[in-house]
Amino acid sequence: MQVAERRGVEPGHKPSPRPGPGSGSGSGSGSGSGSDNGEKRKHRRRGRRGRRRRGKKANEPPPFLPPEAEEGNIEYKLKLVNPTQYRFEHLATQLKWRLQEGRGEAVYQIGVEDNGLMVGLTEEDMKASLKTLRRMAEKVGADITLLREREVDYELERSRRKIAEVLVRKVPDDQQFLDLRVAVLGNVDSGKSTLLGVLTQGELDNGRGRARLNLFRHLHEIQTGRTSSISFEILGFNSKGEVVNYSESRTAEEICESSSKMITFIDLAGHYKYLKTTIFGLTSYCPDFAMLVVGANTGIAGTTREHLGLAMALKVPIFIVVSKVDLCSSGTVEKTVRQLERVLKQPGCNKVPMLVTSPDDAVTAAQQFAQSASITPIFTLSSVSGENLDLLKVFFNILPPLSNSKEQEELMQQLTEFQVDEIYSVPDVGTVVGGTLYSGVCREGDRLVVGPTDEGKFLRLKVGSMQRNRSACRVLRAGQAATLALGNFDRSLLRKGMVMVSPKMNPTICWQFEAAIVLLFHAKTFRRGFQVTVHVGNVRQTATVECLLGKEELRTGERAVVCFRFMKHPEYLRVGAKLLFREGVTKGIGHMSKRTLRLSHGFSGIACRFASAGKMEMLRG
Repeated sequence: MQVAERRGVEPGHKPSPRPGPGSGSGSGSGSGSGSDNGEKRKHRRRGRRGRRRRGKKANEPPPFLPPEAEEGNIEYKLKLVNPTQYRFEHLATQLKWRLQEGRGEAVYQIGVEDNGLMVGLTEEDMKASLKTLRRMAEKVGADITLLREREVDYELERSRRKIAEVLVRKVPDDQQFLDLRVAVLGNVDSGKSTLLGVLTQGELDNGRGRARLNLFRHLHEIQTGRTSSISFEILGFNSKGEVVNYSESRTAEEICESSSKMITFIDLAGHYKYLKTTIFGLTSYCPDFAMLVVGANTGIAGTTREHLGLAMALKVPIFIVVSKVDLCSSGTVEKTVRQLERVLKQPGCNKVPMLVTSPDDAVTAAQQFAQSASITPIFTLSSVSGENLDLLKVFFNILPPLSNSKEQEELMQQLTEFQVDEIYSVPDVGTVVGGTLYSGVCREGDRLVVGPTDEGKFLRLKVGSMQRNRSACRVLRAGQAATLALGNFDRSLLRKGMVMVSPKMNPTICWQFEAAIVLLFHAKTFRRGFQVTVHVGNVRQTATVECLLGKEELRTGERAVVCFRFMKHPEYLRVGAKLLFREGVTKGIGHMSKRTLRLSHGFSGIACRFASAGKMEMLRG
């Protein structure tokens, strides 16, 4: 079929040989009619080619998808028509595997061969296949949602064939819903908090910021309308893909109970004077994705470029929402989108912008966004009129997790390590800490050690009750965020940046560490003795540059291995952790390459540190 199309010849017909320079009839009348016939045949061939090219262009679906991967949560099935009982059991087991790979979500492409060829099915076969898939989902306790159907039009076949894309989502067991964290970035007054208020409350804004009032934590935030602290909001989706939020007077606990997928939004500050809070939110809370909100009326302004650069430096996948389109003409919105596309295509970004204008685009964007780091979806919407708001909800519903079940299990096999990001005192409960479990499993009643203190010690404590997204839970797994009650533990002994780890880990602390860095910007030269604020995970502290290995000084754009020393107290750091440092306009990124080992006083008195020459010398603490 394809070969016949390529040559421009009707299938089943033999192509006529082209006449050579000397071929043709000897008589003048014969040669004239032969040339006329040749011209007509050539014209007919061109016409057929043109029609086929136009037909190909009209068919949006490509003839091939990428070949099916053995791992992952995407499964190709040509058809699922009347399987035998043995075959049905095998298919159900296969569905369980795909759900496990996608941590509760799987996508089935019906009418596609394993090599990715989009064959398509007739109407009857498609109905039978979807019926079988529904039976398979019921057997494993899941629900299915038809995302989209696409037609595959082969010219040689009169009957139209379809391909169906189906989302299978498992009903949560023991409150183990799929949780994705999305950091919300953008310049001040771009509409971040208002958009989150509309998504999570289920009511459109009145144009004067009513939707954002429930998100603010302080009086001055309500008075100024500007976020200065980090707040969390949740948006749920049930197993059928329907939105679950506060619209029906639900509590947070009810949203968690009826959701199989949860989007946790981390609302960060947009004003420049709160930049350290924004950086802390990006480095400490380990967001899966970042949503950059840009006002259509202002375009790229203020901290927009800085927030985009921070997300890219920390390798957080980012997508863009252009808000306030109700305030502008279509020409102004197009100008803002073109401005964003230019910035994204610049050599420093190397992104591929993808404007989302239909539900089909939203499905494609969600799948490609998770598979390729270069794809950057762009949404244009309004929190007042609700224009294109449904496209963003479709995107969130389908957005898959970045890590698979294998990586999750490997982290769970390690010893417990919990990062302390927030500290509270709750009446009748006592001291409560909030943060993220980096590795291992944490249960109620576990005995851990927390530190390091200013003296470099780790203190013993016992975990009381735990909550995830404001609802009680008994088990916390790696990668999940939660709050832990510590009972009567003295709050004054805790601070942000500490870790709670298993006593078996025998934790180490350091005053000094080496990092391989890139100096993004500095007005003059970066040299020994310069002081910067260092962000490593949940650690934020001033450090001094002790030495630059192999160099005397650094200028903008140069790389080096730098030895830093903390100013106030020692910290718990992991080798390989991402690092970001700043001081005024000076900025740099990198990763930890080596740390000065110093065993905690609570477990040993031996300490090691690097001398300025870079050699190790042992010191008795």
